Amino acid sequence: MKRTLQILALVIALGGGVTWAVTGANRAWTKTEVQIKTLDEVTGIEGITYHKKFQPGVDFLGAAFGGAALLASASFFFRKPKTNQPNQ
Repeated sequence: MKRTLQILALVIALGGGVTWAVTGANRAWTKTEVQIKTLDEVTGIEGITYHKKFQPGVDFLGAAFGGAALLASASFFFRKPKTNQPNQ
């Protein structure tokens, strides 16, 4: 059980870090919409439009590392099973 929790903690930490890096490594809070500057072809005025896109931020990364730390620390409450060795 101890080794399982440690491996699960490592998988969660790596998965959260890779997901955060692959989706843009947003160093702000998590966003569900992003701004895109558009130029009106007729008037030449710049405008801002919003598109739905999930960008995990540092709060997502912190939650992943926090969950991994919680699992890793919980693994210290389990002991290795003692093996019975005959006395010689």
